[in-house]
Amino acid sequence: MADDRSSQAKMSEESFDFICTTCDENFNKTVEAVRYCIECSGYCCQACTDGHKLFPTLRNHNFLDASQGDQAGNQQSRLPEFPTERCSLHKGKIVDMYCKEHDDVFCSTCIATSHKLCPESSFYSIPDMIDAIFKPDDIKRTKSCLKDMMVSMTTISNTKDATLEVLKEAKHKSIEKVEKFEKALMSIIRKAAEDSKSEIVASYQELENELLQDKLTVDTVNDELQQSVGKMKKSAGNRAQHFVCTKQNEKKLEEADRVKVKHNMKIDQDVSLSFTPNHYLMNYIKGMHGVGQVNVNRKKVDMYKIKGYTDIHINLLSDSNTCSSHGCCLTQDNKLLVTDYNNRKLKRINLDTMTVEDYCMLDGKPECVCCISDREAALTYYYPGRIQFVSVIHKMYCTRQIKLSHLCYGITFKDDKLYVTDNSSSLYVYDMACTLLNTITSDNFGSCLFSKSRHITFNKNGDKMIVCDWNKGLVCFDEAGKYLSTSSDSDLKNADGVCVDGYGNVFVVGCTSRNVIQDNEEGKKVGVIVQQQGASHKPRSVCFHQQLNGLFVTMNNSKVVKLYELE
Repeated sequence: MADDRSSQAKMSEESFDFICTTCDENFNKTVEAVRYCIECSGYCCQACTDGHKLFPTLRNHNFLDASQGDQAGNQQSRLPEFPTERCSLHKGKIVDMYCKEHDDVFCSTCIATSHKLCPESSFYSIPDMIDAIFKPDDIKRTKSCLKDMMVSMTTISNTKDATLEVLKEAKHKSIEKVEKFEKALMSIIRKAAEDSKSEIVASYQELENELLQDKLTVDTVNDELQQSVGKMKKSAGNRAQHFVCTKQNEKKLEEADRVKVKHNMKIDQDVSLSFTPNHYLMNYIKGMHGVGQVNVNRKKVDMYKIKGYTDIHINLLSDSNTCSSHGCCLTQDNKLLVTDYNNRKLKRINLDTMTVEDYCMLDGKPECVCCISDREAALTYYYPGRIQFVSVIHKMYCTRQIKLSHLCYGITFKDDKLYVTDNSSSLYVYDMACTLLNTITSDNFGSCLFSKSRHITFNKNGDKMIVCDWNKGLVCFDEAGKYLSTSSDSDLKNADGVCVDGYGNVFVVGCTSRNVIQDNEEGKKVGVIVQQQGASHKPRSVCFHQQLNGLFVTMNNSKVVKLYELE
């Protein structure tokens, strides 16, 4: 029986000559009508026909055979019909006018306001012209569209509910991270406080030992003086012995006087012990707005379009070769760092003037660069593999350099770790002392992940790492380094540079295809953003600036860096 009812509910309206009006309008069911109720002006199935007998006010209704319903309906249609809907703008007015020009209904007062420019011939009185303008097929189509739209709205509502659940889970995880960080931070502060206490105790112990040694010396001299006084008393009446004691005591007094001069009779003002708090640390903590950055991502699903572009010239008079920038990154004070491979320089661009404001000479040819703090950047030398650290405060200069046992190409920084590629089959993870923590070469099944690993980036949340591979496209990992996926596209040839916009989009440089492709974080292509048709300079790296809504693209053997303004 259940299957029969289900089949009956799914049958279309065209399956019956007449359908029950009540079941269709009130229960969204398609049921065959057997009778027509004259008073209700509608068709009834057997159940609704029988239901009339249950209510006193309906018992006296007159029924016709369903096939006679059209005749009865036509008779009723001859009676005047009036709308009951009230105008939302002019309260109390009935919506009884139709404007053919706008294909809209309104009240008579609206004619003088919203429709005063419409020709008078486009106005119809709905009660007078209902036979001409009413189309039954429109009713069916509108009902169908309403039902479809309700399904769509329900789906969207469910999607929002699911998104809220995901956000709720993200909120809990973020709070857990804050609490974990708080514990780690308090642990560091407690350790620092214990170190200060230990230093105070050690300093006190040293001073105490010195003072106790001095006291022992003074007490020893004092004991000797007391013994000398006793000998002087015993030698009373013996002038010869008295003379000997006198001369001996004179020597002891000289020695005691030296001790007296060395050790002050008052409390020693030169010996003190105190503690001065680190007020810089206290003020720094007071000035903090939270213990980290809260990242809110509203994913942009539309494809960016180029609104315009600017050529930023990076060549300098001191350059001896054509510029060739293989890497770039933004500093925390919104300056652009670009490597110049051919001229062995790291250049800094002022984005207010769009000019090179400073550069740092290097002892090798730099490939890629990343900022590790507001004070320092790190760049790579390919061969021999080295990481060069550069101070970016005021005038740039090289600081320490670390030699590694492998070639170095791409580099990025996150959570006190450096991630380095070798333009080959590996990705290396180092701590800030350049101690090797992990080497990633294969997926979960032991297959080789890379053919030529290039640039690296993290999404804004930091829970996904994206590595460009020259031949394979994008290789993605979670924050622990676990392999997730590999994606490529026919429009992308020789993937090199990569960056994110912070809204869920990834920009990938195709070196040989001479383009920049926009992907989502799942690796699906949104579209080609930049296409350098016939360009002689191959793009090498890319960097997105949120405030400018711009995309920096560096190129091989070119004196300019292009800034594409996006919309």
